[in-house]
Amino acid sequence: MAEIILITGAHGQLGSVLTKKLQEKFGIDNIIASDLKPNITFDGRFEILDATDFERITAIILKYSVTQIYHMAAILSANGEKKPLATWDINMKTFFNVLEASRLCNVKKVFYPSSIAVYGNNAPKDQTPQDYFLRPTTVYGMSKVAGENWSNYYFEKYGLDVRSIRYPGVIGYQSLPGGGTTDYAIDIYHKAINNKPFECFLSASMVLPMIYMDDAIRATIEIMEAPSENIIIRTSYNIAGMSFSPAQQAKSIQRKIPKFQITYKPDFRENIADSWPNSIDDSHTRNDWNWKANYNLESMTNDMIKNLDLKSDYIKQII
Repeated sequence: MAEIILITGAHGQLGSVLTKKLQEKFGIDNIIASDLKPNITFDGRFEILDATDFERITAIILKYSVTQIYHMAAILSANGEKKPLATWDINMKTFFNVLEASRLCNVKKVFYPSSIAVYGNNAPKDQTPQDYFLRPTTVYGMSKVAGENWSNYYFEKYGLDVRSIRYPGVIGYQSLPGGGTTDYAIDIYHKAINNKPFECFLSASMVLPMIYMDDAIRATIEIMEAPSENIIIRTSYNIAGMSFSPAQQAKSIQRKIPKFQITYKPDFRENIADSWPNSIDDSHTRNDWNWKANYNLESMTNDMIKNLDLKSDYIKQII
């Protein structure tokens, strides 16, 4: 029996790339993309969905006999701090709806994206361990911690196969930033290939964990395909790609584009970033389902520059 997969938040930074990859893997007719606005980015089945609407989610699941859900809809860290109560309401209600609809409609698997934002100032900065106490400093991080615990609850109480990874900052050429604290690491490439200076909203030495989009998408699909007995952690798995500062990233770009210039003007996102780890210990991920990142900073920079088309009207519109 073919898997029928529903993706919420399919127009987002991760969701848009994940949708296309799942279409390639499972067939375009077996993927139902959904978001608040009409489909403008890819072919295939699409449903307008406000994930705060429980009845609408349930109707879509039943209409297509959905077997898996990738719940990618959320308000991210930087945008979340602008409207904290609304962020909490939306992030939690959408996930509760997905969990409960999945339980009632016998969906086999659910993917829940968590984040390194679950850690706070109390956590060790280097090689932050999987099981360290979680005390986030943003409403986004708070919602992700709560979501992790609800994932475990639904698995333990109802047997719902919920799987999750804690994303670091995700960088890719395929889509635009989505309102996160690590967005600078995407925008910097767009400015560089268009010969424009870049003003960074984090300080030059702020080291954060990052992952290249190709690795992030591969990890997302790999955890969902891993045998159930290999998924030992039912809250969320740490996952690591690479760690670097804005200054280190700028130097990697300057090796390809020597005239690129960067300045620094930290804003409120500096405080958010300062509460996050410098690097992540993902040994459980590597041991349980054989995860390993393919990209480091240099190979990522090379691939980003190669794939960003200087003549693209799409690129020019976002500069």
